[in-house]
Amino acid sequence: MTLARRALLLGAPALWLQLRARAGAQVEEPLADSVRTALAASVAEAAPPKPRFDTVDARLAYLRWLGAASERLKKRKAEHHTRVEFLEALWYESRRAGLETELVLGLVQVESGFRKYAISSAGARGYMQVMPFWARLIGDGDPRRLFHLQTNLRFGCTILRHYLERERGDMFMALGRYNGSRGRAEYPNLVFGARRQWQAAPAT
Repeated sequence: MTLARRALLLGAPALWLQLRARAGAQVEEPLADSVRTALAASVAEAAPPKPRFDTVDARLAYLRWLGAASERLKKRKAEHHTRVEFLEALWYESRRAGLETELVLGLVQVESGFRKYAISSAGARGYMQVMPFWARLIGDGDPRRLFHLQTNLRFGCTILRHYLERERGDMFMALGRYNGSRGRAEYPNLVFGARRQWQAAPAT
């Protein structure tokens, strides 16, 4: 009997989730007060409204993307409403942070396999595998909130943007820093590969 199966039979869902989460081990580093303040303000803003578009064409492009991405995600998230809610939130948060939506989808795919309650062996949580120390540094101190859809995506996108700025726009290095494997190729290459799969969906 495998360890994962034994965990399920013993009623240990947290262990099962931990076994299945692949990665997520950002390293806690000192933050300048100005950086901490800016990051805290960024994650504290209100949840987004429904998307608004300046033109009909922009809205139609978004709806095409949403439909195609939803179809691709169906095998991992069977319930339509849950799938659309996730994609709407990820689209908003990625763009809010100035990140490519398909890259963030690729990161979520690699980090958690689109599992909301995934926990890595290092203790990282949720879709974007955010380490609990971030809740203390720039959040309200409650790591349980990292399992909330909007909170997790906002923290993850904000952190990746922070690392991208630290690496002067070098996404390869920023992804390595996000994963706690800075300078090594395996993780960035996995994310870039997953991004290519999502880029096949119509872009907005």
